[in-house]
Amino acid sequence: MVTLEETKAFLRLDSDHEDTLVTTFITAAEDIVEGVLRFPLSDFNVDDGVLPELVKTTIWYAVSQFYEFRENVDVRKLQETSALLLTAYRNKEW
Repeated sequence: MVTLEETKAFLRLDSDHEDTLVTTFITAAEDIVEGVLRFPLSDFNVDDGVLPELVKTTIWYAVSQFYEFRENVDVRKLQETSALLLTAYRNKEW
């Protein structure tokens, strides 16, 4: 749902050397955000496929944590922070 180009701009990456890694991090971050939201990102009813800014920013936050702390990511803290950021969008259950 977020693009590689947008994510690289967020991370301030200029080279293409780690595109595969960043793409993997995007997928993992989107999975975490879907778990927090308790619904798939595709359920956002937007005509142009653009996610709400807070959702995109949360995905980029997760990617940045994976990228910066790739050897020791605190996934529990990442999920807790994501849940706090996405409270307004979160379903009570799946």
